[in-house]
Amino acid sequence: MGTNDIVKFEALSPAEFFRRNREIAGFSNPTRAVYQTIRELVENSLDATETFKILPSIKIYIDYADQSRNWVSIYVEDNGIGIPGDEIPNVFGRVFYSSKYRIKQHRGIFGLGAKMVVLYAQSTTNTPILVRSAPLKSDVIYEYQLMIDITKNEPVIVSQRTLENKYAWHGTAIKVVLEGDWPKAKRRVEEYLRRTAMVAPYAEFVLRGPDEDDAIKIPRITTKMPDPPEEGLPHPKSVDVELIKQLIQRDPSMPLLEFLVENFDGVGETIAKTFLDFVGLPPDMPVGKLVNDELVNFVTKMREFNGWRRPRADWLSPIGEDILAEGVKFILRPEVVFTVTRKPSSYMGNPFIVEAALAWGGSIEPSDKPIIYRFANKVPLIYDEGNDVVRKIVDEIDWTQYKVKFPASLAIVVHICSTKIPYASAGKEAIAEVPEIESEVRNAVREVARKLRLYITRKEKEQELLMKYAIFSMYGEEVANALSYVSKADLDELRGSINALIREKLKIRSLEELLTNTANNAENGSNEGNSDQEHEPSS
Repeated sequence: MGTNDIVKFEALSPAEFFRRNREIAGFSNPTRAVYQTIRELVENSLDATETFKILPSIKIYIDYADQSRNWVSIYVEDNGIGIPGDEIPNVFGRVFYSSKYRIKQHRGIFGLGAKMVVLYAQSTTNTPILVRSAPLKSDVIYEYQLMIDITKNEPVIVSQRTLENKYAWHGTAIKVVLEGDWPKAKRRVEEYLRRTAMVAPYAEFVLRGPDEDDAIKIPRITTKMPDPPEEGLPHPKSVDVELIKQLIQRDPSMPLLEFLVENFDGVGETIAKTFLDFVGLPPDMPVGKLVNDELVNFVTKMREFNGWRRPRADWLSPIGEDILAEGVKFILRPEVVFTVTRKPSSYMGNPFIVEAALAWGGSIEPSDKPIIYRFANKVPLIYDEGNDVVRKIVDEIDWTQYKVKFPASLAIVVHICSTKIPYASAGKEAIAEVPEIESEVRNAVREVARKLRLYITRKEKEQELLMKYAIFSMYGEEVANALSYVSKADLDELRGSINALIREKLKIRSLEELLTNTANNAENGSNEGNSDQEHEPSS
């Protein structure tokens, strides 16, 4: 075998891997890179505010750093809790260093977003990212210029300094220069912010682009915010061998009974004892004695055991029906909105909640099938709609059962929140077909569809009543005139008697009342048709 025939092996750091495979994180071309950068930074800003009950105010400024080379400057600023100065280099300069590896709902799942922005910037423009941050009540603002040592997966501090915090500002501001195509990305960025505002109407956004017509302001329309998620423990059905090994290493001498109670969600002594009887292990056995096949069998039995409690939903932060309705009304301007937040459910030990909104009429453009807006952990999913379970379910529904005839002005909003979103691909733009989630999405969409059917039925009856009133009134005028001519009776008295007879027949007090009821039903439609007794039509 010659020298050239020897196979050479090498290791890649996490930073080098994602630099080489940046399309995995959405940085596949200059257009997507601009969109993905803004998305990642905005989502970090929302997590830094919402989690701490701070009403988000987010500014996004876009400019050309060097238009001849398609270099775009992106600046994102928030009013969140800020980042401690000594943590900033690792937060932005070390891949897989994040606050998002806890068991609770997060917008991101890898904690990779900001680091990918840095990697893409230095790969295309060789410029550092500028970070300024001030924690709450901090007297100083920390400023860093950072890059990433690709080989070592470590931050490179280009410069650092502290500034006096004269105006008691708190939050984080980031400026990055990268190769991008703003004109092509503009529409996607605007749509992303519009959809984000739909599920976060308590946030305000300011977008300012290089041109005068690029300025957009989305105001805050409510101060009501969802409750932030709490941090939780793993559910016994969601574990694997490596997780158990990590937990055992903390204290190998801990008895099995105590190990189960201390480390897992919803496990008390009674349930733990029942499980250990099921496995055939003594409660006082040190957990460190579980090795090899015994450990694998222990994990297998944890998944098979059906006596565990359902996962708690405290780790989740659903939008809520009222907030979702406000956001949908503000962005879509429909005639009526119906919303539902389903009860918590779970798949493979991971809790999740499905929320849905149905918007009808108004400013929604008619289309040949329902327009869909998809969200996962409050993040808009804009790409890859055709591979999403939501699209599949909405297309399967026979909408004629709900009195919908296409083309129709109909939009469906579906939000799924979970400690672990089952994405269909690494791009995180579509939800996979998990049976438990599929069932909950279907039930949520049908529930709001039933409300629409009741609303349309009521409107049809009101329109029929209006038509009858108009016809009866027209002929009533003819009858009153004829009777007055024949009997010489007072015309106004005859009109009043005939109108009273019409109102009695139609069971209304006045035309004004009928028109007012019709208008009120349109305005308050989202509060109607909530009966759980309404049966699903057969398909």
